[in-house]
Amino acid sequence: MPELPEVEALREFLAEHLVGKEIARVLPVAISVLKTYDPPLSAIEGRTVTGVARYGKWLAITADGGPEAEGPPLHLVVHLARAGWLQWKDVLPSGPPRPGKGPLALRTALTGGDGFDLTEAGTTKRLAVHLVHDPAEVPAIAGLGPDPLAAGFDRDAFAALLTGERRQLKGALRDQSLIAGIGNAYSDEILHAARMSPFKPVQNLDEDEITALYEALRATLREAVERSHGLAAGRLKAEKKSGLRVHGRTGEPCPVCGDTIREVSFSDSSLQYCPTCQTGGKPLADRRLSRLLK
Repeated sequence: MPELPEVEALREFLAEHLVGKEIARVLPVAISVLKTYDPPLSAIEGRTVTGVARYGKWLAITADGGPEAEGPPLHLVVHLARAGWLQWKDVLPSGPPRPGKGPLALRTALTGGDGFDLTEAGTTKRLAVHLVHDPAEVPAIAGLGPDPLAAGFDRDAFAALLTGERRQLKGALRDQSLIAGIGNAYSDEILHAARMSPFKPVQNLDEDEITALYEALRATLREAVERSHGLAAGRLKAEKKSGLRVHGRTGEPCPVCGDTIREVSFSDSSLQYCPTCQTGGKPLADRRLSRLLK
């Protein structure tokens, strides 16, 4: 799933390639992709893109028609979900896209002949597109917690968010209503950098541990954003994978201590960690495997 660093890089890429250009057509291909109907997608056609913003893991493309346009600017809001992606094309195919079993979900064509496709792999379709007058009209955006890279997100603000929390660290970091933009991969990376177990209860953190977790969070996300800065959209997936230290690297040596990276599996996801760095050398129980062995 694209997380804050990749979505931020996509925002930068789209701002460079879209701002100042006119939208010719927005064509939904998958019936499941469009989550709103008023205003209709045709309302954004003929408008000029004026900006691209990021809200956690959401992208919002703002388009205005100038003095002649009726009403306020419109926002094409996109969430790529677990298996979605954006593919930029300098020259879009001339014919209309055909609905079918392929990954193409939505096409946005510019008047210059370029544009982008939104695609989604797999059979579970969660990619979401909204056309709204205000991004806050999307309930998931309205409910987002603070952006962890925002200037005002300091150590004290982070500590205040954790006050009263009784969940495990992994779940808390992934909660978009607590902190926006962190998913499965970067929560693993943050906890590895902080040398903390994913199952450690938040309420057990002392003041020094809160500081260490905050610094690991900011450093991990900033480094990932810097690695992705300036990359074309098509290269971001590979850059994310190459920069991860523990997530997705089960069985490989930890780059810090050399211990073998372990995994805990769940019904629809998994986490990776280093026992030496994070759990005092003790492997965590793999709950799915434990059930199979009973």
